[in-house]
Amino acid sequence: MVDKGNTYGERVSRLVGWGHWFAFFNIISAMLIGTRYIAQSPWPETLLGQFYLAVSWVGHFGFLVFAIYLLILFPLTFLIPSRKLFRLVAVCFATVGLTVLLVDTQAYQSINLHLNPVVWEVLFSDDSESAVTADLQHLFVVLPLIFLIELALSEWVWHKQRRLSHKRVGRPIAAFFFVSFIASHLTYVWADAYFYSPITSQRANFPLSYPMTAKSFMQKHGLLDRDEYLKRQAESENADIVNYPLEPIEFNRRPNDLNILVVSVNNLRSDALNEQEMPNTYAFAQQSLNFTNHYSSSNDMFGVFGLFYGLPSSYETSIRSQATKPVVIKALENQDYQFGLFSGGNFDDNLYAETMFIDKSLTELPKDGNGPNDNQAINAWSQWVTQQPNGKPWFSFIELTTLEDFQMQGNGKGSATEKLRSGYQQSVQHADEELAKLFEEIQTLQLQDNTMVVITSNHGIEFNETKTNSWGANSNYSQYQLQVPMVIYWPGKVPGVYSHRTSHLDFSVTLMQDLLGVSSKPSDFSSGRNMFDESKRRWIIAGDSRELALITDSSTTVIDKFGNFKLYDQDYHRLQDENPTLPVLMQGLTELQRFYTKSN
Repeated sequence: MVDKGNTYGERVSRLVGWGHWFAFFNIISAMLIGTRYIAQSPWPETLLGQFYLAVSWVGHFGFLVFAIYLLILFPLTFLIPSRKLFRLVAVCFATVGLTVLLVDTQAYQSINLHLNPVVWEVLFSDDSESAVTADLQHLFVVLPLIFLIELALSEWVWHKQRRLSHKRVGRPIAAFFFVSFIASHLTYVWADAYFYSPITSQRANFPLSYPMTAKSFMQKHGLLDRDEYLKRQAESENADIVNYPLEPIEFNRRPNDLNILVVSVNNLRSDALNEQEMPNTYAFAQQSLNFTNHYSSSNDMFGVFGLFYGLPSSYETSIRSQATKPVVIKALENQDYQFGLFSGGNFDDNLYAETMFIDKSLTELPKDGNGPNDNQAINAWSQWVTQQPNGKPWFSFIELTTLEDFQMQGNGKGSATEKLRSGYQQSVQHADEELAKLFEEIQTLQLQDNTMVVITSNHGIEFNETKTNSWGANSNYSQYQLQVPMVIYWPGKVPGVYSHRTSHLDFSVTLMQDLLGVSSKPSDFSSGRNMFDESKRRWIIAGDSRELALITDSSTTVIDKFGNFKLYDQDYHRLQDENPTLPVLMQGLTELQRFYTKSN
């Protein structure tokens, strides 16, 4: 129905005035709901951090609500001639907006993510049955209540509009929100340029929050010195602080003082350990504990990080900046183990020197015409062992790099895949010969009764078995790039084959509990569990610094840090129309954040 008795201009003028006051009270409502984000987020310890939290809370919700009003409701003021119809439309928009905001606060509290199309689809899919989903859906019960409140607010503002206008507080209120919005962004510009973590850590506290940065502008106008900025960037602990371990490590029994030798044959696939290609290592596995369904924690060099730390690769940046040692290395140090570290590639990846073995001496092999090689590393290890004092246990790590630079083999016949496979197989046979030499040294030095020997790899390698044009490593999380050998010769334990799923993240837990006498819960210092625990596990974790892969019996879910996911079947083919179950998604995201400290 079209209102009569007033000109079009008068109706529009009054609706515009009403719309501004209606938006103001909805800003207040949004801010009140937004306190749930503040309650869930760490409280800044510095006064400047608290100031930013306050002005960003005021400025962000003020801008967000008023921007929605300007983009949607303001144009409708000129299109809908009926005052009652326009106000009803505005009430409906406000009701939906506040309800979605309320749902977002619950999602943020539950899985620390804001709503996006992917998260919404997962949370409210038919297959998602959990307490969190139920809580989220129960929030919609308040929708009628919000509608009634908005309806009452609409009527009250309509009747009080003239009185509110006469108070002349509209402009000061608008100025307050505008100043808060500008102050929050300018403060963040400074904090981002100077790596001020009490502010930068609040970047994603609120939904649709995109704080402004201006490092290039500041450098151009002389407000930021580039050299000083790069120096701060190198020194800054701009990564989140990791609380690792979560609780002090406790011991309940005397440790077993076995020597420990860990050998990583880089790029060694699990299925390469067979009687034909690696007869010597295969024979050694028959005398050992052979975990035949073992996964690396990454498809790149970070697999070694997971082996020692028991944490997903996403923690590496923070661990490196904090110079935090693996708890298993600390436990070995406390029990007076000697350390010998050797590499056929002279540890050319900084991951070793800057994380796992941060204050240890890495043996540097001499560089001849062919550079350092694996045989040199094995010889250097053998000499080092003979120099160790009697009665003191030792820990040593040998990195074999033969498989990193295999060449295509063939005389022009066969496909490129076959030539690559042939080259890889030849390198595998060469690696087996190197390991045979190592096993012989162990016998010669009479270490077989007092030394644990571990044969594994940092990750596997693929020859396009997934038919996704994937070659080598670091391109997907299929079994070909993740499954690696895990053979443990453990004096005192009966040899056997274990076919249950295990992970690199389990290795440090197993050493801590079964060798070093640790009684702490594995969850206090690892994302893994004891390798001898054969109970069914829902998933195992792999990933790199950008993504997390949750591998179940039937599928692989790959999640990025924003909560976007991709689902693959057992053959690593994309499942376009299916979603992971919410518990898997939530548990994975929780594991990505569980060791981060809750204070700024």
